[in-house]
Amino acid sequence: MSTRFSEDVIPLTDMKVNPGRVVKQVTKVHRPVLLTSRGRGVAVVQSLEDFEKGEEERAFMRAVVEGLSDLEEGREISLEEAKRRLGL
Repeated sequence: MSTRFSEDVIPLTDMKVNPGRVVKQVTKVHRPVLLTSRGRGVAVVQSLEDFEKGEEERAFMRAVVEGLSDLEEGREISLEEAKRRLGL
């Protein structure tokens, strides 16, 4: 989902005036909002659901990269050994 600058860049003063509108927008459209002050970005507002989903995806990808690195370095065990260690 790409950023829509006409909707997703909001001056900090607008957030101060009507924070509920910003929260409703990020929850509805599932895009973060960039808050600006004097034309510069100062913060990002994102729905909690989208934040948690992103954190889960990043954790999964880190685990995949770590697993691939382990394979490349020869740090692997057989399926039987894994089952034994897990008590299966």
